[in-house]
Amino acid sequence: MLDFVREQVQEGMDEFAVPGMAVGLVSGDDEETACFGVTSIENPLEVTPDTLFQIGSIAKTYLAVAAMRLVERGELDLDAPVRRYIPDFRLSDEHVAARVTTRHLLTHTGGWVGDVFEDFGRGEDALAHAVTRLAEVPQWTPLGAVWSYNNAAFYVAGRVVEVVAGAPYEAALRELVLEPLRLERTFFFPEDVITYRCATGHMRGDEQPAVVSREWWIGRAAHPCGGVVQSVRDLLRYGRFAFDGRPLLSSELFAELRRPQVPVGGDVDAVGLAWMLRTLDGVELMFHDGGTSGQVSTLVVAPERRFAFAALANHGYGGVIIERIAPAVLERHLDVREPDLEPVQVDPDRLADYSGRYRSWMADIDLTVADGGLELQLTQRRAFPKPDSPIPPPPPPARLLFYGDDWLFAPEGVWKGTRAEFLRDSGGRIEWLRFGGRVYALAD
Repeated sequence: MLDFVREQVQEGMDEFAVPGMAVGLVSGDDEETACFGVTSIENPLEVTPDTLFQIGSIAKTYLAVAAMRLVERGELDLDAPVRRYIPDFRLSDEHVAARVTTRHLLTHTGGWVGDVFEDFGRGEDALAHAVTRLAEVPQWTPLGAVWSYNNAAFYVAGRVVEVVAGAPYEAALRELVLEPLRLERTFFFPEDVITYRCATGHMRGDEQPAVVSREWWIGRAAHPCGGVVQSVRDLLRYGRFAFDGRPLLSSELFAELRRPQVPVGGDVDAVGLAWMLRTLDGVELMFHDGGTSGQVSTLVVAPERRFAFAALANHGYGGVIIERIAPAVLERHLDVREPDLEPVQVDPDRLADYSGRYRSWMADIDLTVADGGLELQLTQRRAFPKPDSPIPPPPPPARLLFYGDDWLFAPEGVWKGTRAEFLRDSGGRIEWLRFGGRVYALAD
């Protein structure tokens, strides 16, 4: 089932200096995995189907499943204010703090700064400390008004699960999700992972195409938004759960998990509860990507077709390879294809209206007019996963062309297929650029 992508994977690994990858596919009752390369350039071990990778933000979907199990028990109401469960919850905007719900958290519509990464310690109070820290970060957009990817919202959602379940987040997730699904190669803490064969993350260095990332653990507070570590086999087993929600959820609650909650646009039609949703040629897809310091991942599920595709890589540019092979896998096994985007001409004088600097908490984006479109340069300003972590070299610029009003895409290079959208205020003025799921404010 995967033989047709093996050569493409290996070519991509050679091109982008990706040390190792594991990919897997479930189609009906059949399952296949394919593994490539090594776990680390410094201590090379063969990647196997049991090698542990960080799955990054796919972990958010695990949190959503845990929350829905608590809903099914009658212990959690997604539409109740968060303060019902965390009475002392504070944000910089008191009006938002009093009204935000768990549904807002799971759909990335809370509106405050989302990429808050700090070391809140290893103790069982790490999540509580992270939630307290959010009282000091800016409210970026109005509550419920704009979809913008928000890691920090999942700190709060994880804390809600802790409080309602009466256990530390890791223990709660293990009891609610991991053990019932028999995910036996799924962990959180370095001391557990290190006893098995595990992948080391890699980044591009200033001069070398691949260097080991020393920032392996993202910290305990970040476990709800990106701290799950597992094998491709376990990830595929989790993908099978997403066929119908059994044995964890009733059909009604599984339908709610995958119901479009907030429209997005571009290559994501809508967000469900943590899951991203897309319909291609009549086939409904649930999916999520993940990224940590030098590791990237994806999981795509077509529930009605009983199909799941998973890919894990141990280099920051592994995502480029995944973006290349995933469409081929979907076309081969589901007979679906992302529609080709056709560039449209934009008056040069109008292009200048879009240029400028757009800022977020984590990074800046500079847009300049170039070659009938715009050139985008992203520069990271804050570190990940800790404030004193090294900031990697900036990625290459992206050439963007318009394919509709306020919509752009990258036609080539490592950014190929990436989309961007300009969001306007009520007066029609450009206010935001949404890129990589996050909104960047136009600087004055």
